[in-house]
Amino acid sequence: QVQLVESGGGLVQAGGSLKLACAASGTTFTMNTAEWYRQAPGKERELVASMPNRGRSVYADSVTGRFTISRDNARTTVYLQMNNLKPDDTAVYYCHWEQRHHPFGVAENYWGQGTQVTVSS
Repeated sequence: QVQLVESGGGLVQAGGSLKLACAASGTTFTMNTAEWYRQAPGKERELVASMPNRGRSVYADSVTGRFTISRDNARTTVYLQMNNLKPDDTAVYYCHWEQRHHPFGVAENYWGQGTQVTVSS
């Protein structure tokens, strides 16, 4: 089992910045991918950024150039640096952690509790 604890949400004016953090604890495997999703009211949850433990990160088109996903040295805390925030970025942001014990193993999926980000115009 993996527990995810998120922090860093809040209220910010358009053009401002926020940094989200997601700390993973419990039984983590080296083969994992950490991701940030968001869900705005009345909309489906969407992928914002994805970072495998080894490999390139990917971003949604809407946040490319403004958001950066990163990890700490232990590779168990993932961050989302959000710059030049826009009102359309307002949503609940969720951390997602997927891991496998080996390449052909069953994927385990875990979600954080979500953190609210509100961008005022």
